[in-house]
Amino acid sequence: METQRVQKIDIHVHPMLEKGVLRYTGDTFTIPEELFVFYHLLGVEKAVILPSLSPECAFDLISNKEAFQVVRKYPQVFYWFCNLDPRMGKNSPETDFSHFINYYKEQGAKGVGEVTANLYFDDPMVLNLFKHCEACDMPVTFHIGFKGNDYGLIDELGLPRLEKVLSMFPKLKFLGHSQKFWSEISGDVTEEKRGQNLPGKVTPGGRVVELMRRYPNLCGDLSAGSGYNAVSRDPEFGYAFLEEFQDRLYYGTDVCSPLNITWDMIKLSAFLDEAMETGKISYAAYKKISRTNALRLLER
Repeated sequence: METQRVQKIDIHVHPMLEKGVLRYTGDTFTIPEELFVFYHLLGVEKAVILPSLSPECAFDLISNKEAFQVVRKYPQVFYWFCNLDPRMGKNSPETDFSHFINYYKEQGAKGVGEVTANLYFDDPMVLNLFKHCEACDMPVTFHIGFKGNDYGLIDELGLPRLEKVLSMFPKLKFLGHSQKFWSEISGDVTEEKRGQNLPGKVTPGGRVVELMRRYPNLCGDLSAGSGYNAVSRDPEFGYAFLEEFQDRLYYGTDVCSPLNITWDMIKLSAFLDEAMETGKISYAAYKKISRTNALRLLER
């Protein structure tokens, strides 16, 4: 049985070129040189930069231009997604997002995201963005949020609006992310708890599992504490989940700050390594989730 660890590809990270305004927690976004310290510890070779530009998720903006500048400075390390707020252009469901997407594709962007606008999944402006992403063959990373006092696309318990867009855009690859997404891996999640990283056994009937089985265009971004928690809270379930969806899951960190060095988001790397080395998941699943799924998405 092969047990050689592989260098990972981080599908979700937010570095900026220079330090900026402090967040309320007293930290800032990472700069690449700080991020490299994480990657040395975690065995990460390359990463995907996701710009941050919607006001709901902004303490300091990371523009498309700045993300591309980081890629140009460290082309051996970084890929990038462009980010498009559904309201940009004309604040209208008629905005020609292909105009923007194709421009960024020419500069090497591999997808769109992380979409964090606090609009409903099926808001006409969001549907218009998805329509153009599908037409331009650009995968989308999304964050789910509550309505108001939060960031991310809005959906209710059970993810009915997400299911609607999965059905509407079958050729568009969606990478799901956030507590509100991953908490629904368990069938017993409640409205009060779905914004948390929930502990304990996973109950059958989770909507994430149902939707991934029903819609081959739904994928899982395992970054942040939410992704790690989803597969580690109930290891027996988690190993089976990793095996079943090994072709549609992506290792990630969501490192935003130097303070994240102690957070759960960095624990996924060791969890995957140990699961492979102890035979809890197959080497094929381990390698795909850690690396080759991302390369297949990014090196098209």
